[in-house]
Amino acid sequence: AQAKALDRKKSNPPLEARQGRHTGRMADQMAMMQAQLEQQILNVAQTVEDQLDAQAKALDDLDDDGLEKLREKRMQQMRKANEQKAEWRKLGHGQYQELTNEKEFFEAAKASEWMLCHFYRGLTKRCEIVDKHLALLAPKHIEARCCRINAEKSPFLVEKLLVVVLPTIALVHKGKVIDYIVGFDDIGGHDDFPTEVLEWRIACQGVFKVDYDVHDGPPGDGNVKQRYGGKMVKARPGIWQKHDDSDDDLGLDSDEDD
Repeated sequence: AQAKALDRKKSNPPLEARQGRHTGRMADQMAMMQAQLEQQILNVAQTVEDQLDAQAKALDDLDDDGLEKLREKRMQQMRKANEQKAEWRKLGHGQYQELTNEKEFFEAAKASEWMLCHFYRGLTKRCEIVDKHLALLAPKHIEARCCRINAEKSPFLVEKLLVVVLPTIALVHKGKVIDYIVGFDDIGGHDDFPTEVLEWRIACQGVFKVDYDVHDGPPGDGNVKQRYGGKMVKARPGIWQKHDDSDDDLGLDSDEDD
């Protein structure tokens, strides 16, 4: 009997011993994960260092003529960029502007490759919220024309584009509506969303150019990611698609003035 009891004790060690072994295994796993992470960081650092070394060597290998050509190429790029910005400003980019009639909408959509237009109603709280954010974003994103139009004074556009809910933001590329931001559903459903969240939503269709991957959700701290990012990223994957087959062609090749 005593031998059987000893056998059972060996096969079923005390709880403290089992917990100790489990803790030990967890510690080993954590140490292994930490080592793998450190190795990955070292690999990335080495890759960056190798790239910098290659760039430095390429510069060292350039003679005076090569440096001059490189400098001239860079100057040409800067001049071209400045000329493009000047042209955009002539078209009204860099400002959040009111379009007074439907003809101005068609003219703006025809003149600018990228455009967004906020269909609003006066004295509507959520339309005023959109106005506040777009007024901040327009100077930052000179690559797109940012404007608004009174939906009640634009019956043809409202019917053609099926604008029902206000606010609605139409995203336009080369005279074609590629997407809509209807209400606040795509930006969290809250009135107090950060400007960066609306910027991200517009950037999902390429209307705004940003320096991060839009598929990761809007930028910001953990609270922004938790409140806005995960929910929206999973909700509408189609918001990243280019709707080149959209039926909402504005008919800019025809004479819209007739």
